[in-house]
Amino acid sequence: MVMRQFITLILMTGLLIFSSCKQPSQEKNENRDSIDDHIAYVKYAQGFSVDKTPDYTKITVYNPWVQGQVLQRYILVDKKKKLPENLPEGTLIRTPLQRVVTYSTVQCGVLGELGRINTVAGVCEPEYVDISFIQQGIKNGTIINLGMAANPDVEKILLIEPEAILASPLKDAGYGLVEKIKIPIIDCVDYMESTPLGRAEWIRFHALFFNEEVLADSLFQSTVDAYENLKKLAASATSRPTVFTEMKYGNMWYLPGGRSYAAHLLKDAGAAYCWANDTTTGSLSLSFETVLDKAEKADFWLVRCYQEAPMSYADLVSEYSPYAYFDAYKKKSIYVCNTKKVKYYEDLPVHPDYILKDLIWIFHRDLVPGYEPKYYRKMEEH
Repeated sequence: MVMRQFITLILMTGLLIFSSCKQPSQEKNENRDSIDDHIAYVKYAQGFSVDKTPDYTKITVYNPWVQGQVLQRYILVDKKKKLPENLPEGTLIRTPLQRVVTYSTVQCGVLGELGRINTVAGVCEPEYVDISFIQQGIKNGTIINLGMAANPDVEKILLIEPEAILASPLKDAGYGLVEKIKIPIIDCVDYMESTPLGRAEWIRFHALFFNEEVLADSLFQSTVDAYENLKKLAASATSRPTVFTEMKYGNMWYLPGGRSYAAHLLKDAGAAYCWANDTTTGSLSLSFETVLDKAEKADFWLVRCYQEAPMSYADLVSEYSPYAYFDAYKKKSIYVCNTKKVKYYEDLPVHPDYILKDLIWIFHRDLVPGYEPKYYRKMEEH
């Protein structure tokens, strides 16, 4: 169980990306509004902006940990065009990309949505990627297993000769030797967005590197429409049950902050998250006693795990007997998402509407009669 919880932990909100990042550039400390006059391209996301010109596209990725600071800037030029003179400062990338390395299942999922999964030549920790194309590629050798994202095999990356590496940075970390091989690293900080639609809009960010903007716009608009309709449906509920999430790992309990996209999902599903008043965008690190004090009487408890067999109440208390103190345990109102069995992490970044409908089913089942949940199940009683 400890290993299962560890696997789930590294996939969690704010911790779910199997990667690390460049140190933020200290000289790029500019105000967002002065950087980009073409922010109309982005509707919901706060982490990037786009400035298009006839000769190139400039993408600015903002540092989610330091307000007003730029994390990275990319200058995209179509491969069919002559390289313009006097390009602005930034990492030059010729598009469309045709051969890439990905650090996580998240980027693989997005590329799958864009119909560009065939560009993946190498992937870190493929055992966690629930995509048949990737698994088959690893099996027949057309896609290379690059090992742990925290320490990928640099020699294999060099042999693959990718045009770019798609990775998701963590605060105050570095890419190590990978930074020295001069292959462009595309920083994807979508997981730091504070709203589900903000995160989902990063499909449009990815699309710019693959010349799939029309498809991405269509996919994203469908997601927006579905999400907003479900949100309105949940708003019609006459009650707002209380809820908390996850389990403790070691001595700490990692929970979504009150301003995180996970907290917004719970709110939009018509629930009252126990930490809704918290102002943290990322995750919280709390003691068991702190969680018990605030969530003991909560109506629902949502758990994510990674294991072969369904999780049961017996499994829960065998791992840590004080879990039985929660009312959600006593009333058998715990719901489990087993990420080993469902494509939760592949779908979450692009289809928050799918997750939202599952949550509405949990909290307000009468609003979605006949619906069969995709991700969550009631915890096994035995």
